[in-house]
Amino acid sequence: MLPAGPLMIEHRLIEQAISLIKKESELILSTGRVDLSLLTDMVDFMRTYADRCHHGKEEDILFRVLESKDMTEEHRAMMARLVDDHRRSRALTSSLNDLLVPFRRGERGAVEEVVEILQALSTVYPDHIEREDKHFFPVAMKYLSTEERDNMLKEFQEFDGKLVHEHYKAEVERMKAHLGVQP
Repeated sequence: MLPAGPLMIEHRLIEQAISLIKKESELILSTGRVDLSLLTDMVDFMRTYADRCHHGKEEDILFRVLESKDMTEEHRAMMARLVDDHRRSRALTSSLNDLLVPFRRGERGAVEEVVEILQALSTVYPDHIEREDKHFFPVAMKYLSTEERDNMLKEFQEFDGKLVHEHYKAEVERMKAHLGVQP
């Protein structure tokens, strides 16, 4: 398996979570109610699985190795844009978490801003994932030797050993059940 394989598998779970984020933004718009528990879980998923686990492997392992390669300017620019996307999603997730503080105190919070961030996340990720899966990963894999690919897969496994994938798969299923979304 190429190192892009595990990353693309992770994309499928992130896409499921993003569809739930979009659904929750629509529910908030129609009801005016914020589900604090669900949004807290969504923030946790985005911070831990999407960012620490997934973006961590991309930035700390794949991109780190690619930085040492004689990549074309176009490919370096693609990688830089992907890192910018990661930064943007981190900022959006952090802002969402900050907006939940009043709700946690039992106060009325900024519902419109919560919806805006949820909508931004549900817009940013599909485009980002498509650019990685269809455009960046195929060319990036060509820069890696067979040995580098094998070592990278091992490094991914070690990285994952520090995180708990099954916990977050279960979290997505719990959020689906909470929102009445069929598997």
